[in-house]
Amino acid sequence: MGLLEKIHDPKDLRALGMTELKNLAQEIRQQMIEVVSKNGGHLAPNLGVVELTIALHRIFDSPQDKIVWDVGHQTYVHKLLTGRMDRFYSLRQYQGLSGFPKRSESAHDCFETGHSSTSISAAVGFAKARDVLGEHHHVVAVIGDGAMTGGMAYEALNHAGHNETNMIVVLNDNEMSISPNVGAMSSYLNRLRTDPLYDKRKEEIEELLKRIPGIGSKVAKMVAKAKDSLKYLLVPGLIFEELGFTYLGPIDGHDQALLEEVLDQAKHKNGPVLVHVLTCKGKGFKPAEENPDIFHGVGPFDPDTGKIIKKSAPPTYTAVFGDTLSTLAKDNPNIVAISAAMPSGTGLNAFAKQFPERFFDVGIAEQHAVTFAAGLAFGGLKPVVAIYSTFYQRAYDQVLHDVCLQNANVVLAIDRAGVVGDDGPTHHGVFDISFFRIIPNLVFMAPKDENELRHMLYTAIQQDGPVAIRYPRSAGQGVSMEEPLQKLPLGKAEVLRDGKDVALIGIGPMVQLCLSAAQELRHRGIDAAVINLRFITPLDRELLLHYARLTKRFVTVEDHVLKGGMGSAILELLEEEGVEGVSIERLGYSGFVEQGSIPQLHMAQGLSVKGIIQATERLKLVRRIAQS
Repeated sequence: MGLLEKIHDPKDLRALGMTELKNLAQEIRQQMIEVVSKNGGHLAPNLGVVELTIALHRIFDSPQDKIVWDVGHQTYVHKLLTGRMDRFYSLRQYQGLSGFPKRSESAHDCFETGHSSTSISAAVGFAKARDVLGEHHHVVAVIGDGAMTGGMAYEALNHAGHNETNMIVVLNDNEMSISPNVGAMSSYLNRLRTDPLYDKRKEEIEELLKRIPGIGSKVAKMVAKAKDSLKYLLVPGLIFEELGFTYLGPIDGHDQALLEEVLDQAKHKNGPVLVHVLTCKGKGFKPAEENPDIFHGVGPFDPDTGKIIKKSAPPTYTAVFGDTLSTLAKDNPNIVAISAAMPSGTGLNAFAKQFPERFFDVGIAEQHAVTFAAGLAFGGLKPVVAIYSTFYQRAYDQVLHDVCLQNANVVLAIDRAGVVGDDGPTHHGVFDISFFRIIPNLVFMAPKDENELRHMLYTAIQQDGPVAIRYPRSAGQGVSMEEPLQKLPLGKAEVLRDGKDVALIGIGPMVQLCLSAAQELRHRGIDAAVINLRFITPLDRELLLHYARLTKRFVTVEDHVLKGGMGSAILELLEEEGVEGVSIERLGYSGFVEQGSIPQLHMAQGLSVKGIIQATERLKLVRRIAQS
């Protein structure tokens, strides 16, 4: 039996010596590589925090002490050390362990986070709750992997420093390098500042100087000014000092003994403390160390070689979007592209290489990305903002106020719309129709296949005013993409199959399900029309009203929540037009959707040929009851 199998609770770590901890770290890395190579997941970030996670759980007493992780994808080690080793094989699988902190999984997961830059705010909340209730436990926020580019993190730092809240922020820095001379000086000054006697000595000296008759106060101020000047010149992390934090670091995040020493010192300091930890993303697995971006979030791979296991499939919607935008940009010098720290994930890598002066990666700052785009638009450019659906939630006010209210000429590319699979509820893009379709001035489209995405992007570039396009994470349908780009007629749906008994109305890839269901219904003697809605706003009112009066039955199918979705929009249309006697079955989601493969999730929610046929059968029963 290995060391890892003996760890059932973080307290078990305290019985291990440094040599055993080194062996444990190796076992943890091997376990993560083995599971992620099969299930996929965020490998590189977790390989980098092995020693840090061990140190946190040896120095702090979770779950009494609160450890808040940010971003939550670096918690695999945490899960292994908090009693979930026996279920780790189910990581990111349907009804298995989440790839992110989950309160229902363990008392050690005190706060759920799949988006970034939230940990310090949550930690301030935990710390203030502790103080109000007269409790005495520690609160630690672990933030890193780009999350410090999010403005919310600085709002929280400002609040914590201003209130002098007792809490610790661990900055997991896996990208910054420190030059030898600066590193040597900072290590020397840091040893002084982490000495528990340093603060006391400093106060004693300042008090002694103040007692010198006549000139004591002036001398003390001069010394303080000189000290501050030296600090500004030599000490890293002064921004954190100025925000009210005691800054410790930078330290080697893979030196187990040093980590524990500094965390223990931070634990005994008053006020907010920031511990700056340098780690190597992908540590211990050469392919991940050499390609941290690829192994940040990776699918199945060969654990011996690191070679990604690729299945033959049509290009993804994301790839088609990126290729089409690059093609359009060749002929239109005003097109610029914006990413919020996801150039690869949004398909913009090729654009960035071809047009480096017209590509902007703003970091994990979706709010800034959208308002920045509005400024670019009013400056005469055509900005295209590519962000995942789930992350657009963070920029809602900017879409509404800065883009749509001002009718800015901005294209919003909504990647990963619909369920996204194994990342689970924090990442499913199943709310964007509801919160985007209510905004005036916004044209909102969704393609039935990857070729229609090309035409929609071309249409969006030609259109004046704000336009949004939602498309899924998955591979395309494998359709031909050789026809020339066309501008689609604004607000016009597409009838793919006529029929008189029922109208199956789909949006996005759900249209293909509707076509398959219509074929099956034909064998059962039911004549089903299939409508590719194409435009969520504006709706094709004329076409929808025609089929409402003709068929009296609608089945709406959307990879989205039902409340406020496409089906709701059609119900609103019928009510506004006073059309009565139309029976409607809406297929979609009724709440948060758990993790699992996309086919599993669709099947579980009735987004399938079988689900559409069952919905149609329910409509026939409704008609019979009404007629009787």
